[in-house]
Amino acid sequence: MTETPAIRLDIWLWAARFYKTRALAKHAVETGKVDVGGQRAKPARAVRVGDALRVTRAEETFEIEVVALSGTRGPAPVAQALYAESAASKQRREEQRAQRRAEAGGYRPPSSKPDKRARRLIQALGDIDAM
Repeated sequence: MTETPAIRLDIWLWAARFYKTRALAKHAVETGKVDVGGQRAKPARAVRVGDALRVTRAEETFEIEVVALSGTRGPAPVAQALYAESAASKQRREEQRAQRRAEAGGYRPPSSKPDKRARRLIQALGDIDAM
């Protein structure tokens, strides 16, 4: 009887560069930001080739399928070869990114630091809020 190869979920997420450290990957799994096959998982859950994952990172959600297994973190092109993202997931992320850019389009940061008069006005506004 041959076993299919498997690796811990948190290690795979770290190796696939979804999270910067294994501790962050473990925390994300524990807080429900990673689903395996539509179900909440534990960090030690075995991931196999063909598993469907839903990974939420910041404001982005990735719907991916595990294509290969790795327990070591390598360069980005190697990490991207570990999974295949669905076309619908890519499209949704692009739309959300465009929407966030459009929402932030009205805001223009100041070109320089506030001068003495502007700092005093800002401080005065801060004092009003304290009352």
